[in-house]
Amino acid sequence: MRVVIDYRPALRSRTGVGEYMHGLARAAVHQRPSDADEIALFTSSWRDRPSPGASADVGAPIIDRRVPVRLLNYLWHRQAWPPVERLVGAADVVHAAHPLLIPTAKAAQVVTIHDLYFLAHPERTAAEIRRDYPALAARHARRADAIVVPSRYTGSLVSGTFSVPGERVYVCSPGAPTWRTLGRQPNVPADGYVLFVGTLEPRKNVGALLDAYERLLQRRPATPDLVLAGRITPDAEAWAERWSRPPLSGHVRHLGYVPAEQREDLLSGARLLVLPSRDEGFGLPVLEAMSAGVPVVAASRGSLPEVVGEAGVLVDPDDLDAFTAALARLLDDAAVARDCAERGLARAREFSWERAAATLWQAYGDALRRRRERG
Repeated sequence: MRVVIDYRPALRSRTGVGEYMHGLARAAVHQRPSDADEIALFTSSWRDRPSPGASADVGAPIIDRRVPVRLLNYLWHRQAWPPVERLVGAADVVHAAHPLLIPTAKAAQVVTIHDLYFLAHPERTAAEIRRDYPALAARHARRADAIVVPSRYTGSLVSGTFSVPGERVYVCSPGAPTWRTLGRQPNVPADGYVLFVGTLEPRKNVGALLDAYERLLQRRPATPDLVLAGRITPDAEAWAERWSRPPLSGHVRHLGYVPAEQREDLLSGARLLVLPSRDEGFGLPVLEAMSAGVPVVAASRGSLPEVVGEAGVLVDPDDLDAFTAALARLLDDAAVARDCAERGLARAREFSWERAAATLWQAYGDALRRRRERG
């Protein structure tokens, strides 16, 4: 079986989708059911090229084409042309990194649906996501030979919203990372900062975090700094203006995007991680923090309760009193913070790339069988 995986989200700065596709591809290569099975990674861009070590890191060849990604997506999404075989050669299974099918001549088609935020709030998306996903995703999901999702929560939404049989939806949750030094014991530095990791966009609900943090500062001036690690979007400019003036100025630091190789240093200095998102298909920063022994405060929304379980503090992000109290408790009570971190370490060990890869190969095999049955 020759599988081609869409690796374009991992081509540049790897945010959640890019990290997920990179990890999933890497695990699939190392968990191949047979030496006869082959994985190739597909990228396309007019400007960006894969990093020199990307192929060796994943363990698979990269087929890189100098085709503008917007042009290719328009042709694929709106014209269902050209078949991907013209770009990558023969393939048995083609795995898209997004909810829309990659056109093929003969190969089975697999899509990845990370969340359905584009349906709930299309006005908060941009470019081809706003143009194509709401209009086409349901039809493509019903045509796909298999659908990969990162959580049971997302899988349930996909099945119910798109009327897709459950047996065609495969939950491949990401595995916990392995750190150089973190992850052996709780990491709760007394002088650590409050950390947020993620793209600064509306659904991440950073405004609620700023509200709770400002209230903490009013009550306890010695509150540690708030560190925001993530790319800023135009929708977040009001947040940036807010933290640049009193009472938040001098207490909030925005680092921008922090690459994977620097994430351990970032987590090592954190007293706790907070993720107040209104919706998450998985919430990878939460798993990274738990695996590093960092206590977690997360919203009781989307997939976050599924990921955190009993290992962290879940709060309604719209309840400012509860949100503020949760942050204060982990900052003020070292014993509570350490207990939360220990439970997080145990919880993180339940997430395995090996398990995700086994499910993924099952999805590929089932997709190929369904394609052949369809003729």
